[in-house]
Amino acid sequence: MEKEEETEISVVNQVVITISHNLVFHGKTKHFNIKLFFFLLEVQRNGDVKLIYCMSGDQLAYLFTKEFLRQMIGVCNS
Repeated sequence: MEKEEETEISVVNQVVITISHNLVFHGKTKHFNIKLFFFLLEVQRNGDVKLIYCMSGDQLAYLFTKEFLRQMIGVCNS
């Protein structure tokens, strides 16, 4: 069974998106896991994954990084 649409992954770092489309290595790639980088390039070329920019204020996952916010929604024991 083939997948019809690529999976969209929200990324808050625009540099990651730029580098993922350009094979030029420079200083900003020094912290990247090289194997992961090439895997990302491959899945993007195959149309399996698409990175899209998401402003940090719109990133809902950040809600779970702050204890007081977790407490407010009832997902924290303390």
